[in-house]
Amino acid sequence: MMLSYLVPLVLVLLLIGASIRILPEYKRGVVFFLGRFQAVKGPGLFIIVPVIQKMQVVDLRLVTLDVPEQDVISQDNVTVRVNAVLYFRVVDPEKAIIQVEHYGMATSQLAQTTLRSVLGKHDLDEMLSERDRLNDDIQEILDTQTEGWGIKVANVEIKHVDLDESMIRAIARQAEAERERRAKVIHAEGELQASHKLLEAADVMSANPMALQLRYLQTMSDMNGKNASTVIFPMPMDLLKGFSAMAGSAPGPVPIRLPTARTERHPETTTPPAEGGVGLCRWRGQPASSAIADSTMSRPSSTRLPSAVSGTRMRMVLA
Repeated sequence: MMLSYLVPLVLVLLLIGASIRILPEYKRGVVFFLGRFQAVKGPGLFIIVPVIQKMQVVDLRLVTLDVPEQDVISQDNVTVRVNAVLYFRVVDPEKAIIQVEHYGMATSQLAQTTLRSVLGKHDLDEMLSERDRLNDDIQEILDTQTEGWGIKVANVEIKHVDLDESMIRAIARQAEAERERRAKVIHAEGELQASHKLLEAADVMSANPMALQLRYLQTMSDMNGKNASTVIFPMPMDLLKGFSAMAGSAPGPVPIRLPTARTERHPETTTPPAEGGVGLCRWRGQPASSAIADSTMSRPSSTRLPSAVSGTRMRMVLA
């Protein structure tokens, strides 16, 4: 007798155990009663009658889908390999189960074809520089097409755009040419600004002659370094006017030529003055024709420079 009551009791307990279902907060159960849609249950505890009712569980959490690499031909006929990542989630479990079979695989295939079609409408430069706009375009297209499946595409990100080695070298040459162009433009702009400043400086110096004299003195100061062996004697320009006046008043003027080459410590050869008071003095490193001077300005061969400036090159500067 006890066995006859025990068997139905065990069957009832097994039926109750099979009917009790518990779903967490991030899952929902789509229940079908005799093959027809009945309701979406969950989360928590609920009962499903075996054999009569069936349930399919749907995860509502955000799904990360890796889109494989795709060969894309851009609008300017450049072949690149592009991959991306897709973020989506199920917002309507009923549509995700009833309207599409394997909504995850369907979303992946749709993302691959959309990626190729959208990127094929743009140039290579746009793929490299305007990724945000391309991501928004792909996300909008996918979200529109998957809306009937109860799926919401949250975000699409292009990860890598792989180029051939020849294209990488071509882009490097293009970038180098662009940098050279910018450098030349900046240099030309600097030259233009410097020319304007030099013109302003020339106007200021022409208005005040003393400014030009100060500029001469500054230049001579820059020429004389610490270990320089050159001695510079500045001469005012007005001194030439006195020589010109003296040469114009004397009878039988003899032109005075100032030596233009560097002079050494003593002349190489000296010709004594002939009648008329004109002599020739050839300085080392200087032709004889440039050393003609008046007899009052020539000196004998025994003349030596002072010991303080012996061995030092002398230069006459007209300031």
